[in-house]
Amino acid sequence: MESRPDQVRKRAPTLYAIIGLKLLKGLLFVILAVVAYTLSDNDLPAEYRHFLGHLKVNPERRFWADLAVQIGHLTERKVLWTAAGTLVYSLFSLVEGVGLIFRVSWAGWLAIGESAFFIPIEIYELVEQSAQHRVRPGHPITAMVILVINIVIVWYLLQNRHRLFRHHHH
Repeated sequence: MESRPDQVRKRAPTLYAIIGLKLLKGLLFVILAVVAYTLSDNDLPAEYRHFLGHLKVNPERRFWADLAVQIGHLTERKVLWTAAGTLVYSLFSLVEGVGLIFRVSWAGWLAIGESAFFIPIEIYELVEQSAQHRVRPGHPITAMVILVINIVIVWYLLQNRHRLFRHHHH
């Protein structure tokens, strides 16, 4: 198999940034899964009150009170399922990141698919929030940043897939 000059893998700082994001996201979700698993058999409402005390926030404020009600509904089983789902999702991101490091084409398609999957969800969230005027501080900016990052990832990987990834020829 001879290599043509256009198949030589070039440095790709944008790809390195995408790999970094995927690995970071994967590690964050592993940590979240471990934390959820660790807390699953605790008294979550008591842990929550203790945490709010640490933060020095007023637990009587509506947001914190509503969150306390939600936490009260969590069962050990629900938390364990959440931990398991989070772990699976984290492994997905880690596999993508490692696959991108080795520049295998299936990892590129996986990253394109995953990023593309979230674009309509982010757009829906932004439209829904602006329509209902229930904008939480900082949330539209965060949602916009995530939306832009996902669009850039999809566009970049689609545009550069032939240059970036090894393709297996039979």
